[in-house]
Amino acid sequence: MVALQQIAEHPASVDPAGMTIDARGVSHRFELHGAPLPVLDGVDLRVEPGEFVALLGPSGCGKSTLLRLIAGLEPPSRGRILADSRPIQGPDPSRVVVFQDPTLYPWRTVRDNVALGLEARGLLRSQGHRIDEALALVGLTGFAKAYPHQLSGGMAQRAALARALVNDPRLLILDEPLGKLDSLTRLTMQSELVDLWRRAGFTALLVTHDIEEALFMATRVIVFSERPAKVTADLRIDRDYPRHRGDPVLTELRHAILELLGLAGTW
Repeated sequence: MVALQQIAEHPASVDPAGMTIDARGVSHRFELHGAPLPVLDGVDLRVEPGEFVALLGPSGCGKSTLLRLIAGLEPPSRGRILADSRPIQGPDPSRVVVFQDPTLYPWRTVRDNVALGLEARGLLRSQGHRIDEALALVGLTGFAKAYPHQLSGGMAQRAALARALVNDPRLLILDEPLGKLDSLTRLTMQSELVDLWRRAGFTALLVTHDIEEALFMATRVIVFSERPAKVTADLRIDRDYPRHRGDPVLTELRHAILELLGLAGTW
């Protein structure tokens, strides 16, 4: 069995252009039918600039809630989250979320959907060139004038990625962005996302329920317990890119994660 503290056989590169995230003693709860529902319990997590960190855990344990707190969409009930040593006090263009659903406006072309962030910030006139650069990054240059209903699922998610990348984020927050794609498109998009991350140098945080996806893409995998979520393991995946899905080290790590999740008997 591969030890949970992996030895650095093939160090993954870290780019200082990314953002540092530091969660300290973060707990969070919701009100459900007038009673508190704890979802996070004393989470400590530090993400270094340029890392690609995947969050794994049981469904509903609080992974997506942690992403929302890091995005600044709401404050934690207890604890602090810092971005580059500064408290997160709300959303910021440097921290951009890509959700499972592309949520493209159907009445706007792909180019106009990608332009939304620049429009909202009053930067369209001065930085409109970024739109074409973002479309080129995700391979949609030839579809700038298409409408969302003319796109496949994978192309729509590429458009959503371009909409995020046009803001030149230092942290890309990915909340199961490939979860609704067919299996072949999902495999292709995994490689494309890794290529984008390696070229752009941003920090990436990914929530996924797919262990193979996490091991194929991430430099670290954080495993959470049942709700309220606590960190149960922090695994460093020191393998070169591009990775191979048949890599025996990744296979052993998959088994180790299944054991942590109480699912070893299914493997």
